[in-house]
Amino acid sequence: MIGNARPETRGFAPQRLAVLSGWMDQLVTDRKYAGCGLLIAREGDVVFDHSTGQRSLSRNLPFERDTVARIYSMTKPITTVALMMLVERGLVHLDAPVSEFIPGFADSHALIAGATSMDQVTPCASPTLHQLATHTSGLTYPFNPGLLAQAMEADDLIFKPNQGPLEGVVNKVAALPLAFVPGQRWEYSVGIDILGRVIEVVSGKSLEAFLRTEILDPLGMTETGFSVAPGTQSRFADLYTPLEGDAMALNAAKAGADTLREVDSAESSPFLKAETFSGGGGLVGTMDDYLRFAEMLRRGGALGEARLLAPRTVDFMMANHLPGDIASMGPQSFAEQPMDGMGFGLGGAVVLDPARARCPGSVGDFSWGGMASTFFWVDPKEALSVVFFTQLSPSSSYPTRAQLKALVQAALL
Repeated sequence: MIGNARPETRGFAPQRLAVLSGWMDQLVTDRKYAGCGLLIAREGDVVFDHSTGQRSLSRNLPFERDTVARIYSMTKPITTVALMMLVERGLVHLDAPVSEFIPGFADSHALIAGATSMDQVTPCASPTLHQLATHTSGLTYPFNPGLLAQAMEADDLIFKPNQGPLEGVVNKVAALPLAFVPGQRWEYSVGIDILGRVIEVVSGKSLEAFLRTEILDPLGMTETGFSVAPGTQSRFADLYTPLEGDAMALNAAKAGADTLREVDSAESSPFLKAETFSGGGGLVGTMDDYLRFAEMLRRGGALGEARLLAPRTVDFMMANHLPGDIASMGPQSFAEQPMDGMGFGLGGAVVLDPARARCPGSVGDFSWGGMASTFFWVDPKEALSVVFFTQLSPSSSYPTRAQLKALVQAALL
């Protein structure tokens, strides 16, 4: 389904691709990343594969093509595909209020502008499934600024793999007011985690079971899941941070003396046996597995004999669903992508204007990344799929995503 080809037969200059290898090696030499890997496919064939550094510094183990990594928010496009599969079956529609599936959202309230306490609220409509998928729902993340983020941080509402059944975490989020009236602005959020629970309610299956039977197994993504797959623990990477404190506490971020401080060991990680199925950030897997997912999107919803979505549905997902770019919607949150010149589809960002995004690329590129600095994009115009893995949190530590896109574009002739 995905082959291999010499770069020059797919429009790449080999000597320019070699610059990518040197760039990745330098990231490791400079102790920005312990290790990293990159796959580039064009027209369905892998034309570049390079891995460097280590997946575990303490155990002196190499970062390789089959290293298992935490993909965090790169889970979001997969969960969104699951939602659109239910839409295609007529089981849900995107304008449905989430309260139809999660009663805790029935009596929604939003904080008033300038609120200084959590009781300063106004009644509002329940967020819709579309607003949850596009980060316009009024929800947020604990690492964002604001009162709701502070309340979520106090209750540790970030959908870690060891926080119990998904239903319980979602109900705790539903009991809090929204940060703003749904639709008013864009704010990166746990909205797609909430959609994961909607998928459970509608399908009658756990999110883990639904993703396994409907997406992961059909695509051959056998080494991707909410828990590290049996037989792959020896390939699971450690997680690092350059921060002094919590690797995800961005409101209190402070650089530490060690740029590669280990914060989650592969030998004791909660991802070894997850109990919370986070549709927004819970999957672990390999580069080759994620390339299969990316290629499914690029090919219009199918890979080999497995068709997950119709081509028009994929086009709809990868279109901009905002009235303008993200920047025009007054975001106040952390984001793993640029906001100028970037729109947002369902579960991922869309390039509207490469010049305003200040990064070479094609209009219509669809992409997203994860908190551990992983990244992918699909460029339908250039028949290109790119997957980059490493394990450093937070993803805002270095501008490697923009650098990577520029280097890949520079190698295309």
